[in-house]
Amino acid sequence: MAAAPVAAQVATARPVALDASDGRPFAIVDKRQATLSIYDGQGHLVGRTAALLGLTPGDAEPASARGKAPSALNRQERVTPAGRFETVPGRNLNGERVVWFDYEANLAIHRLRPAPAAERRPQRLASDRLDERRITLGCVVVDPAFFDQVVLPVMGKGTGLVYILPEREPIVAGVAGQPRAAAAP
Repeated sequence: MAAAPVAAQVATARPVALDASDGRPFAIVDKRQATLSIYDGQGHLVGRTAALLGLTPGDAEPASARGKAPSALNRQERVTPAGRFETVPGRNLNGERVVWFDYEANLAIHRLRPAPAAERRPQRLASDRLDERRITLGCVVVDPAFFDQVVLPVMGKGTGLVYILPEREPIVAGVAGQPRAAAAP
C-alpha cells in the first residue's frame, strides 16, 4: 500500500488527534487523489484504495440537489461534498449494505455495483487517470472486495466519521468544524 500524499497525511493528523480518542473508526476520502482510506478506532490505517467519486468536481453539494431522487440529478448536481460527516451503516433501497454519510442526500460509501457497460465503471476504478474516476451521483464507490474485507468490518458495525477532503478549497477547511449527522435510515 502506497503512502498517502503529503497533504492527506497532514490532514489525517487532525482526525487522529481529535477523533480517534473516542474509539470510533473513521475514513478519509482524498478527492484530489480519488482514494478512500479506512482507519480503526485507534487511528491505525486498515486499508487504502482507489474510489469513484461524484461526476462533477466541487466541494459543496448544490442546493438544487437537495430532496431530489438520485436519478433526477443533473450533471452539475453530482458532487461528492467535502466536509466532516458522521457515518452510520445501513442498507440502500435494494437492500445492499452501505455506509451512509449523508442519508438525506442519498450519499454513502458502497461497493461497485452493476451499471450500464457504457459507463465502464470497473475500468474507471482501475484507471490511474483521476478524471476517469469521476462518474457517480456523489457516492464514494470502491472495489467490492475492499468494501467487504475492509469497509464493512471497520465502518459497518456502528457510527464513525468520514472526512471528505476538499479538492478546490484548502485541505484544512475540509476537516474543521462539527460533523454533520448521517441520520439513521
